[in-house]
Amino acid sequence: MRDSTERFGRLRWPLIALTSAAVLAAGVTACGTGAGTTPDRPTTAPRLHEVAANGHQLAFYVTPGAKPAIVLDAGGGMDATEWTKVAPTIAAQTGSEVITYDRAGVGRSDEVPGPWRAADAGSDLAAGLTRLGVTDDIVLVSHSLAGEVAFAFADSHPNRVAGAVLVDANLPQFFTADETARLVAANRQQIEGLKQQPSTRKTRQLLAEADDYGPVHAKYHTMTWPARIPASVVVSARTPFPTALDARRWRQAQREFADAAPNRRRVVAEHSSHDVPRDRPDVVVRAVTDLLRQLP
Repeated sequence: MRDSTERFGRLRWPLIALTSAAVLAAGVTACGTGAGTTPDRPTTAPRLHEVAANGHQLAFYVTPGAKPAIVLDAGGGMDATEWTKVAPTIAAQTGSEVITYDRAGVGRSDEVPGPWRAADAGSDLAAGLTRLGVTDDIVLVSHSLAGEVAFAFADSHPNRVAGAVLVDANLPQFFTADETARLVAANRQQIEGLKQQPSTRKTRQLLAEADDYGPVHAKYHTMTWPARIPASVVVSARTPFPTALDARRWRQAQREFADAAPNRRRVVAEHSSHDVPRDRPDVVVRAVTDLLRQLP
């Protein structure tokens, strides 16, 4: 039987905005558009590093290479395997060190009790990278919910970040008071249903991410991206939302972010659902390689 996270995630859209479309992955067939996903040259297999960060263990998977280090951060509810179609190609095409990891509560990483907060996840990532010796010249590649982690990381450690690719990411511009209220209201029934289900790692993670969602995202709406850090926005052709109003607001938020500074650009991943890393890995790879060309 499928676990309750998948069943509730497939039921209707709002929980996707809380986490990511990852819960839909089992029902998504990748479009045959993954051109450019064959590595240009052989690379070593990623090595697992289980490191201590803020009192718990996190799993990092490191493919060695040169700077900048490219750190791939999966959407909500997903682990490092979300980047299976992306990480080897980036390593092969760029020669950079490529790092994927499991955030607390997913994959091989420890589960951490209590509400999920992007600032905590950003602190975990910073601590884990420090333990790995990666202290600067970092390019963040962040999908969906991980966009909030990228903002938290860049806000706390701006000098460590060389650039970012935000892949259909949760951006502050989207979470206006009206939109956040819509999300909270639409999620209420699903969250109550999740509470009635048997407790699993996935349901606990979803509920942790839903905790105090309104106030958390009211604060997130006020955050800004450091002006000196270049960023690219990859936008899915089909947004996480079936409703026209929410889809329009999602696209507008991506456009507003990209238009806010001359060192930002926006790319549309044609023929893609919100799960861009699986549907259009080639677009993600190209966005990363294009960003690297902008760096000094």
